[in-house]
Amino acid sequence: MANAVNTRELAVELLMSVEREDGFSSDLIRGTLNKYDYLDRREKAFLKRLTEGCLEKQLYLDFILNQYSNTPVRKMKPFIRALLRSGVYQILWMDQVPDRAAINEAVKLAGRRNFSSLKGFVNGVLRSVSTANANGTLPVPSRENLTEYLSVTHSIPAWLVEKWRQELKDEATEKMLLAFEEPQPVTIRLREFMSQEERQELLTRMQEQGVEVSQHPYLPYAYCLTNLEGVHRLPGYQQGLFAVQDVSSMLCVEAAGIREGDFVLDVCAAPGGKACLAADKTGKNGRVLARDVSDIKLSAVEENAGRLQIDWLSVQLQNAVEYDESMEAKADVVLADLPCSGLGILGKKQDIRYHVTPESLLELQTLQRQILDVVVRYVKPGGTLIYSTCTIDPLENEDNREYIMKELGLKPESIVQYLPEQLRRETAGEGYIQLLPGRDLSDGFFISRFRKLS
Repeated sequence: MANAVNTRELAVELLMSVEREDGFSSDLIRGTLNKYDYLDRREKAFLKRLTEGCLEKQLYLDFILNQYSNTPVRKMKPFIRALLRSGVYQILWMDQVPDRAAINEAVKLAGRRNFSSLKGFVNGVLRSVSTANANGTLPVPSRENLTEYLSVTHSIPAWLVEKWRQELKDEATEKMLLAFEEPQPVTIRLREFMSQEERQELLTRMQEQGVEVSQHPYLPYAYCLTNLEGVHRLPGYQQGLFAVQDVSSMLCVEAAGIREGDFVLDVCAAPGGKACLAADKTGKNGRVLARDVSDIKLSAVEENAGRLQIDWLSVQLQNAVEYDESMEAKADVVLADLPCSGLGILGKKQDIRYHVTPESLLELQTLQRQILDVVVRYVKPGGTLIYSTCTIDPLENEDNREYIMKELGLKPESIVQYLPEQLRRETAGEGYIQLLPGRDLSDGFFISRFRKLS
């Protein structure tokens, strides 16, 4: 049965699904890999790399294709467009795949999907790219137009590049774009109840499976893992000895200064990383209520909390924009990690860049403020609000911070004491920090802390 599965065809179908906006690539790829779990690990790795690579390099692939195709990429049939992108990616970035194999398989796939009349076109375009690559004559965009150059070479829409050049300046923008293209390790946090000996024993068992382990410099319980097949197979996973979580998300909870016995409300909790860490901070004498807008989202929180054996964490279906009178002034800490553009995690979710628009950023800011208007009421007098996002957009970050201060009346509070030495920059004393890929060793993430006055 496994022999009947064509991984290249699966990759093309995934690319078309993403282009149709059927969902985020990470979810689609995960679903496909689970469906074809019986495939050889090398085939699954090939499928994952090819799909993610094509999405990460899409604008550059289109730039190359437009040099060698009489038909502009935007006018191609969706299947042919995805097929050619996957073919060029294999030629340019997958050294273990001979060019002739990439070309021949693409031509066969065109015929198999009833595009026999375009087999010659597919063959001709891919052979031209292969020849130019071998001769070192592939065209390159000019740096004279820096926005276009960065847009093409890093496959980021030009309007985003221009926006970041204005907000971050050129050097920081280029460093960030390069960071998005770096391999993304899996970051885990070891449970804080574990002794140093227990942690070392667990990490040694992981290394014995071939996993490369390094401690993250920001937090003593955070570790980066590479060269692993999947976290579910790692020692300690089923026993709840660690959780998968980016260090920026861990820092967000650290900044809340949660104490044992606190009541913490996480208003947009899925998949539950922050809520579970918050529960470890409150201990069994505390309480964490994790809310989200759908049962599917809450099931992810329940799954994580169940595996970690945190029975003082409860979940509740609740749309954060709808006011809940029963929660008025009840929470010691409200975690408001709100829906956002996700521009800080482009290295992990490559297709976000193709879906976000200037209009969607404004719509998100409106939604974020609608939620903030409601959830600020759940903070008890003297309590703490943490507002955070996984984006680098000032509209969603600094502008909303101003809104919380001026319109909602909360007081910003320093987060210096909760941050590692490397991140104790000036803004931390003012109560917020913008983490930036290429400058900081994390996702792009915004964290701000506020006190509700008595």
